[in-house]
Amino acid sequence: MAAGTGSRFGGLKQLAAAGPLNQRIIDYSVYDARRAGFGKIVFVIRKQTEVIFRDEVLKPFEDRFETELVFQEPDELPAGFTAPPGRLKPWGTGHALLAAEKAVHTPFCVINADDFYGEAAFRQMAEFLRQHATSNHYAMAAYRLEKTLSAFGSVSRGVCETDENGFLKSVQEHKNISRKAELILSGEAPDGIPLSPQTLVSMNCWGFAPSVFTHLLSGFVRFLDTRINQPEAEFHLPAVIDRMIRQQRAKVSVLDSGSDWFGITYPPDLEHIRSRIRQMTESGKYPKNLWPRKTH
Repeated sequence: MAAGTGSRFGGLKQLAAAGPLNQRIIDYSVYDARRAGFGKIVFVIRKQTEVIFRDEVLKPFEDRFETELVFQEPDELPAGFTAPPGRLKPWGTGHALLAAEKAVHTPFCVINADDFYGEAAFRQMAEFLRQHATSNHYAMAAYRLEKTLSAFGSVSRGVCETDENGFLKSVQEHKNISRKAELILSGEAPDGIPLSPQTLVSMNCWGFAPSVFTHLLSGFVRFLDTRINQPEAEFHLPAVIDRMIRQQRAKVSVLDSGSDWFGITYPPDLEHIRSRIRQMTESGKYPKNLWPRKTH
């Protein structure tokens, strides 16, 4: 998913250069996904970024494997709904995934373009999709909360609760999570709610079967019925999954990769990410040139 506007970052953070040859975070995700065994890569973008995306993002690997662009636009709504005048921002991650429906026909993984998930997450997700995914059995790659914070401001995270068998019981969006002295506090209460550093959180790395699109559409219709005229309202993917779990329409295996996550929320995050990628390149975990030019 690469259609976000990057309001806190101040620009298109999914296009920010992070690697030694100006690679973007999405380049590393595609690299990890490909070596984990994924095939086709579908990018959900805004129509206004199509030219720059084709020229700067797709070009290094568009002749190596199948890619497709799909567009998330505020006025692309189900029959019977019309976007209110002045609505410019996309409708959220649930709407972004719905935009990809026509391009996805097999079990798949969905990620944010500006988040670095690590090789282990893709490898575990690929194994799940090959061996266990069904029309009502999905997966989520979870991360420890302490590994997902920004040193430069608060963040929003999907806080997860699991059962004794490792299935997701619920995922609840917590906003304004930040460190305060020795504590990690959620801003969901006036004085903050303490959260354990080991709390599992969702970073929007999910494994689904195509059956999820039916649930997304019905959920989006319900959302629009009540919130279409709220300018800042967004249809969040975790909320859809949480509802499905509560209604016993799906079960979700929680995959704890143990990986470090990092992503771009605020401008200063970018230099930290560049340092992390430089260290991984120097250690040999990633090649300096992810997509060397083919020789014939």
